[in-house]
Amino acid sequence: MSSPDGPVGAERSLGQLVATATSEMSALVHDEIALAKAQLRQDVKRGAIGGGAFGAAGMVLIFSLPMLSFALAYGIHTWSDWNLAVCFLLSFAANVLVAGALALIGVVFAKKAKKGKGPQKVAASAKETAAVLGNVKPHARSVSPAGAVDVRVGETGATVARSSS
Repeated sequence: MSSPDGPVGAERSLGQLVATATSEMSALVHDEIALAKAQLRQDVKRGAIGGGAFGAAGMVLIFSLPMLSFALAYGIHTWSDWNLAVCFLLSFAANVLVAGALALIGVVFAKKAKKGKGPQKVAASAKETAAVLGNVKPHARSVSPAGAVDVRVGETGATVARSSS
């Protein structure tokens, strides 16, 4: 019975090891790209919400001012018997407060979108992966059957000893 990488229990060839490493690196790069896309989507979504809130603030200020101003001013005038001009000023101030609250929401979401470090996080992760892979050293291996290779990695380099039997 054999596995996809070769016979069970047998050492894999250098070609198989390189092919496996290449496919794993390719999968890693594809995953890093997918992560970057997901983080960019999230940042764009936050920016869109902030822009929508700014748009909503403008729409409220423009379209509701006449209707709300008249209703509120006449309501204040009925309730308090103040001068009608003062009632209209109070009505306008209330509309400006609502628009200001919506604009504040827009600023909060815009700052969150601006602070999004999606691409920077992915770049840092890719650099970290490259640094880890750059520092990889081969593992020492020894095989004891006759004619086998015994490889030992020391501080001065690799030493290869072959049995002569």
